[in-house]
Amino acid sequence: MISLAQARAPVATAEYELCEVFSGATLDALPEQIALLGRGGVMLDANAAWRNAVHAGRHPAELAHRAGVDAVLSGRMSAYHTEYGSPDGSSHFSVSVLPLDGKAALAIHRDITTQRKAEAALRVAATAFEAAQGMMVSDAQGHILHVNQAFTQITGYSAAEIVGKTPSILSSGRHTPEFYQHMWQQIARDGCWEGEIWNRRKDGEIYPEHLSITAVRDQHGKISNYVAALTDITLSKAANDEIRSLAFYDPLTQLPNRRLLLDRLRHVVATSTRHDRYGALMFIDLDNFKTLNDTMGHNVGDQLLQQVAERLQCCLRKGDTVARLGGDEFVVLVEGLSSDARAAASETEALGSKILSSLNRPYLLGTHRCRSTPSIGATLFHCGESPLPDDLLMQADIAMYQAKQAGRNGMRFFDRQMQERISARARLEGDLRQAIERQQFELHYQVQVDELGMARAAEGLLRWRREDGSLVSPSEFIGLAEETGLILPIGHWVLETACAQLQAWQADEQMEPLILSVNVSAPQFRQPDFCDEVLRLVKHYGILPCRLKLELTEGLLLEMVEETIVSMRRLRDVGVRFALDDFGTGYSSLQYLKRLPLNQLKIDQSFVRDLVSDASDQAIVQTIIAMAASLQLDVIAEGVEYEAQRDKLEEMGCLRYQGYLFSRPVPEAQLRAWVHAAHAIRQQHCLA
Repeated sequence: MISLAQARAPVATAEYELCEVFSGATLDALPEQIALLGRGGVMLDANAAWRNAVHAGRHPAELAHRAGVDAVLSGRMSAYHTEYGSPDGSSHFSVSVLPLDGKAALAIHRDITTQRKAEAALRVAATAFEAAQGMMVSDAQGHILHVNQAFTQITGYSAAEIVGKTPSILSSGRHTPEFYQHMWQQIARDGCWEGEIWNRRKDGEIYPEHLSITAVRDQHGKISNYVAALTDITLSKAANDEIRSLAFYDPLTQLPNRRLLLDRLRHVVATSTRHDRYGALMFIDLDNFKTLNDTMGHNVGDQLLQQVAERLQCCLRKGDTVARLGGDEFVVLVEGLSSDARAAASETEALGSKILSSLNRPYLLGTHRCRSTPSIGATLFHCGESPLPDDLLMQADIAMYQAKQAGRNGMRFFDRQMQERISARARLEGDLRQAIERQQFELHYQVQVDELGMARAAEGLLRWRREDGSLVSPSEFIGLAEETGLILPIGHWVLETACAQLQAWQADEQMEPLILSVNVSAPQFRQPDFCDEVLRLVKHYGILPCRLKLELTEGLLLEMVEETIVSMRRLRDVGVRFALDDFGTGYSSLQYLKRLPLNQLKIDQSFVRDLVSDASDQAIVQTIIAMAASLQLDVIAEGVEYEAQRDKLEEMGCLRYQGYLFSRPVPEAQLRAWVHAAHAIRQQHCLA
């Protein structure tokens, strides 16, 4: 075989004559690339298509295998055919060699790229048609022509059963005629439709599927076929439904949860804005649910919550929402109330009464028959107010607490003043936390004297001094500190400051004998490491334990009595003293009182205030003094403001006093000055 570049090389005379016949204008007009080859692959001639391909560089250096050409010319092969591709695989060609007269052979070279790509596309299409996705092809009238194996597996219909039918055989009956009308209108307009649809299998089971339909048009633009691809989404839809249920619904009651409630509330607020109507939000909390849960078990508690959910749903109108926020908290969202505020409030109150009546009926929880009452808080909202969902929920919650404070098993509407008080409380809590961080506390000291007016002890009283220099009374923040747990770091600061002060007094001859008492809250005293903390501070500051007195309340002593006695005895054994503060204002059991390692009882100032003129107060104080004597305890009266009160107390046998008559609570420097002055006066009297 020779190079294609030699296609016009001189040849023998006989062969040239044959070439003249071959290379006529007819062959030049053919699109195929045709060449005339002699023995050994000698190029005798080629038509125009062949020559053009050579000039464009689209032929390889050698056209065909020399052995193949020789085999054809010698008669060993009746014909020779081969195919080859371009190096990059983008083009494909075929070469066929046919004998002419034993002296020459006809070579035909074709570009078969398009044919091979079409064959590959057909193979891909055939493979895709038999993929896991169901496929269905119909004619323009909707008659089914072809289905694949996946279609048969999904629907249960074989090809023989379905071909010739229309897709309506799969209809589930769940969709309206308007649904299908809209579908075909979109296909006619856009050429395709895609979405979820419910269909029916051959066995009658209704199932969800994802369906896409594409219109196929012929060369004239007319629809010739429809191709549908369908996927059974039963499992994925069930999974999606489960995910949605977990995201938006309470698993115990199947009611909407907080997230879904807030979504609906936003929608209702927007709707009330358009329609100028009131809506209402009701916060429902079950009274004493924790007690039921703790005594009867969580299973019984769960049954109660489920029955409450059912009763609430029965109380509501169509379109209203009841949700469970968690625990025993439920919220009812009511929309479309009157556009008049009073009428809307009346409608809400009527619904609240209905709910109260329903939830007050007895419950049968397994073998247990019980009752549970609700406290309901309600708030109204209107378009003009542009309320935020979280604010509405907070208002209803505040109103619910008002209902509880009013005696439970009732309903209250939101009171804006209550919200202001709660907001003020929240600000105070923030300021209190900041005060702890910035150490804005200090101790003031109120002296405790004997019958001669000499200082015997002092009580350290907590003060909070803000950055502007103003003092905050303990009555304003101690209760909040106990509720929030902030009393623990505050109590630790008080205890350590007192120990440090006792250490400082040891260097002052007049101050060294004083006992310093501090109040200890119930949460602080009940800390597992409280005793260890006290002992560590006493040792760290090197003070005599007998100079430290801890004042406890009756309420603390009457709860966890045995544990309290153990802790008190442990500290009493090393010398730490204990006083029972505000004695007589609570309920003290003598049985426990005699077992407590106390050193002192403090008569509350409420009994001292009218002591001179009130016979009842006199009787109470006399009883306390006698009780202290019988228990071998010291007794001190607080709140002594007048000489007549002090004289009456001394007459009754009380010889220790604390109050404004002697000194107000003052900074340590003023206490020290008072003690020194009192000592100097005493010395002068002795010398006189």
